[in-house]
Amino acid sequence: MTDMKDAKTYDVVVIGAGPVGENVADRARAAGLSAAIVESELVGGECSYWACMPSKALLRPVIARADARRVPGLRQSVQGPLDAAAVLAHRDDYTSHWKDDGQVGWLEGIGVTLYRGHGRLTGPRKVTVTGTDGTEHRIEARHAVAVCTGTRAALPDLPGIADVKPWTSREATAAEHVPGRLLVVGGGVVAVEMATAWQALGSDVTVLVRGGGLLPRMEPFAGELVQEALTEAGAEVRLGVSVTAVKREDGTVTATLDDGSSLRADEILFATGRAPRTDDIGLETVGLEPGSWLPVDESLRVDGSDWLYAVGDANHRALLTHQGKYQARIAGAAIAARAQGVPLLETDRWGAHSATADHAAVPQVVFTDPEAASAGLTLAEAEAAGHRVRAVDYDMSGVAGAGLYADGYRGRARMIVDLDREIVLGVTFVGPGVGELIHSATMAVAGEIPLDRLWHAVPAYPTISEVWLRLLETYRG
Repeated sequence: MTDMKDAKTYDVVVIGAGPVGENVADRARAAGLSAAIVESELVGGECSYWACMPSKALLRPVIARADARRVPGLRQSVQGPLDAAAVLAHRDDYTSHWKDDGQVGWLEGIGVTLYRGHGRLTGPRKVTVTGTDGTEHRIEARHAVAVCTGTRAALPDLPGIADVKPWTSREATAAEHVPGRLLVVGGGVVAVEMATAWQALGSDVTVLVRGGGLLPRMEPFAGELVQEALTEAGAEVRLGVSVTAVKREDGTVTATLDDGSSLRADEILFATGRAPRTDDIGLETVGLEPGSWLPVDESLRVDGSDWLYAVGDANHRALLTHQGKYQARIAGAAIAARAQGVPLLETDRWGAHSATADHAAVPQVVFTDPEAASAGLTLAEAEAAGHRVRAVDYDMSGVAGAGLYADGYRGRARMIVDLDREIVLGVTFVGPGVGELIHSATMAVAGEIPLDRLWHAVPAYPTISEVWLRLLETYRG
């Protein structure tokens, strides 16, 4: 029986309690607004339980062992296999064993009301929450509703795929056992990170890539170096192939390829893209298309609306947790300003209510061995945007700190310089340890620091960060 409660009103209602939704609610409360948040699964969302945290917990021992094997006096001590059971247990700890008590306590601590259940828009500023027991709660927003529902894995329309029960990113990060043979379909971040993790844990991994290389959204050399390392580690990477059908018989998966050949494995992971989780949240009640990405302005307000915001993956601007949290901070500030009657928001480039970094300064780290990290634009993106640019490349093995970090260090750096303004538009690093180097690039790009000022930013010797000096020297000639 459905129990329809009297509607409760809050200043802000957030649908989705992942990192993005949590941050929107937090910013609303910090501004003195009341907030309610709706979640149908675990508070903390995809990142906490099936993406960022578990994947990095799986990868950290892999990278640490690889680094140790490059250090004289240590490499002989770390030649054995990883303790897979200990790695998986460590992963479980970092997901809080898929319990959200800590996250719920945090929401309570900042004064946000949590509604557990499926949230749907039922009209402007109105949301109905249906609990697992059928109980319904009606809630309304005085100022804003924020859709922070994220994305789900997009599976291809292949014959037999429903019966195969393939892995998606969720199963790949939450698996309880190491598969003997694993097929990975895709060449993006999820594909290469999970290939790296499971190969190191003992799986026989084959990566099937439809395109011509790995990590297609980064500089080409990033995918080339990662592919080289995966191959050296024992994985097989096959480019220019597509899966046309899959089936599972007696626990074994068979994938048929477009050349007529087939491969067999214990599990198959499809890492072939993401789709917005907007198909069943009532978009049709406010004139929007269910299942669609939600275009927004720079303050993250949905186009054509004065109350509806889409923050994080659902707006398709930058599908990264940290970028969604950044958007949440911008959206929260914009919602608060509008609620306070501020007549003119700062929505100009790099303004307080403008998510400019989504276009100009997005950072990303791929936690493979070697790591690949980037901030801002690639050479192709800068040229496509009409900038007059120069790419400055440097072999990172020439940096003293890199040689000390690892024997036989292999890596590459690229800096994209805007020749008209002499600022950095983008930076890519590939090599061991570069993940912790990328924030310096992010600050240079977001700050639009002139190169003649960067010349005065002295890197400590002997660290890998001295690559900045080498890039600037190469540019100056």
